[in-house]
Amino acid sequence: MDSEKALELVKHGSTLLLLGVPQYTLIGIDTQVFYAGPEFKGVKMIPPGIHFVFYSSSNKDGKEFSPIVGFFIETSPSEVIVRKWDLQEERLIKVSEEEEERYAEAVKRFEFDRHLGPYSLSDYGDWKYLSSWITKGVIEHIEPIGGEITVTCESSLVGNTPKTTTEKALADQLKNSKFGGEIESSEKKGCYYTPIPRVIKQKGISGAELTSVNLDKSYILENILMKEYDGVEDRLLGELQFAFIAFLMGQSLDGFLQWKSLVSLLLGCTEAPFHTRTQLFVKFIRCVYHQLKYGFQRDHKRNSGTEKEPSFFLDDSWFSSDSFLHHLCKEFFLLVDEASVVDGDLLTWTRKLKGLLENTLGWEFSRKRAVDGIYFEDDDEYAPVVEMVDEPY
Repeated sequence: MDSEKALELVKHGSTLLLLGVPQYTLIGIDTQVFYAGPEFKGVKMIPPGIHFVFYSSSNKDGKEFSPIVGFFIETSPSEVIVRKWDLQEERLIKVSEEEEERYAEAVKRFEFDRHLGPYSLSDYGDWKYLSSWITKGVIEHIEPIGGEITVTCESSLVGNTPKTTTEKALADQLKNSKFGGEIESSEKKGCYYTPIPRVIKQKGISGAELTSVNLDKSYILENILMKEYDGVEDRLLGELQFAFIAFLMGQSLDGFLQWKSLVSLLLGCTEAPFHTRTQLFVKFIRCVYHQLKYGFQRDHKRNSGTEKEPSFFLDDSWFSSDSFLHHLCKEFFLLVDEASVVDGDLLTWTRKLKGLLENTLGWEFSRKRAVDGIYFEDDDEYAPVVEMVDEPY
C-alpha cells in the first residue's frame, strides 16, 4: 500500500506492544503467526475489535516449545495495549497503568515503529468470520481468572486418561516436552464454559417422553438457551466461536470438548431447526462452515514459513468417516433433505456445509430413502423430486 494509507492505518489502528519477548518465541494474533526476532516489539495496524493473542516460548535454539498460552483482547481505535515478558515466569504480564500510558505516548511518537510488525489486513476477513459473534460480554463470562487460556490448567487433562485421538496428541505433546511438569504444579483454573448435558434425566414423565426428549435435543437446547443464555441466541454462538478459537489457536482441549458438545447439541435437534429456532440454525451452520473451511486450510496459510512451530491441528481423526462430526452431519443433512418445508437460508448453508465436507474430505452422505415402498439413492436421477419451499417470515 502507499505510504499515506499506511500512515493512516498506523495512526487509527491499535498497537500491541510486547516488550522483552525472547528470540524464537512464537507470537500469534488471530489467524497470523510470527517468530520473535531480536528487534521484535509487537504488532501495529490492528483493526479495532475482538482479537486473540497467543504465544509459546521456546528453548534457546528454537526447536522445542512450551504449551501455548492465549488471551482475548478488545481494542479501540488508536489504543495501545502493553505486555511485558516476565523472565521468572516465562510469560507475558500486564504493566501498570502509568507504564502503559508512558509507552502509549512513545508509540504515538513512532519511537517503536520500526520494531512493530504490521497486522496483515488480507487475513482479517478470515478472522471476522471466526469471531463475528464474540463480544466483550462473552469473553468476560467464559475466560479463566486472569484471562490466560492454556491446556496446562485444564481439568480434562489433569489426572484423566486421554481417550480420543485429539486428547492423546495433546497429552503426548505435553508429556514429551520439558514444560510438561507445569500441569502438576498449576493452581489456575480453565474456562467457565456452559455445562451441556448429554442426556436428560427427569422425574415425572413417562419413559416414552424421556426417550423422545433425548432423541430430539430441541428441548435440551431450549432449556439451555433460557437458563444459561437468558434466551439470547447470539451468546451461544459467541461461546461456540470462543471455544473453537481457544482450541485451534490456543491448543485448548477444553475448548475442543466444549465446541464438540455445542455442535452435538445443535445437530441433534430435529424440531428446532424448522419451527422454533430456525434463524439460530442458519447462523450456526454458517458459523461451523467458516470454522471448518478455515481449519482445513490452516496448514497452507501459515505466515511463519517454518516447520519448527508447535503443531496446530485438526488432527487425523477429523478426516475419518468414523468421526463424530461425520455421523452427526449425515443425520442432520438427511433431516433437512427430507423436511417438507425448509427455510431457504437454512437449506442453502446446509448444502454449502455438505459440499465443503464432500469436496475437502471426500466424505459421502448418500443414503437410500423410500418413496411408495421403492428405495432410491439420494443422487438417483429417477428418484422423485422433492420441492423445497422457503418458510414465510
